[in-house]
Amino acid sequence: MRECPTPENLQPCETPDNAADYWRMHIATHPHFNPECECLAVLLLNTRKRVKGHQIVSIGTMDTILVHPREVFRLAIIAAASAVIVMRNHPSGESSPSEADIKVTRDLIRAGQLLKMELIDHVVIGNGNFSSLRSLGYFYA
Repeated sequence: MRECPTPENLQPCETPDNAADYWRMHIATHPHFNPECECLAVLLLNTRKRVKGHQIVSIGTMDTILVHPREVFRLAIIAAASAVIVMRNHPSGESSPSEADIKVTRDLIRAGQLLKMELIDHVVIGNGNFSSLRSLGYFYA
């Protein structure tokens, strides 16, 4: 987990735009980030939806990535996060979510409900654009 500044300086992350900005500033510049492969990162949020830190959970190939709820929520539990935002890039540059993105989002929502840890959003980053699965209506009540 990459630690962020002290609590009074934590970056708010309440919208997909905030999450995309965080990606550009912190994850895309991370030494383990590879723009040629799908990378999945988890933003760990406190109760005020401010970023406590992030973790690059998985690095895949140019068009696929392995995602398991255990890996997504592991550090969130250890860090006592209140909620998480899942983010991934699509090396193709297209930010539209795939069927696999939609399926894994629904799996993560259910896992988060069992853990009492909210999945705030799943943001897919493209080249200069992004898509929020929550904004697109893939989250359910």
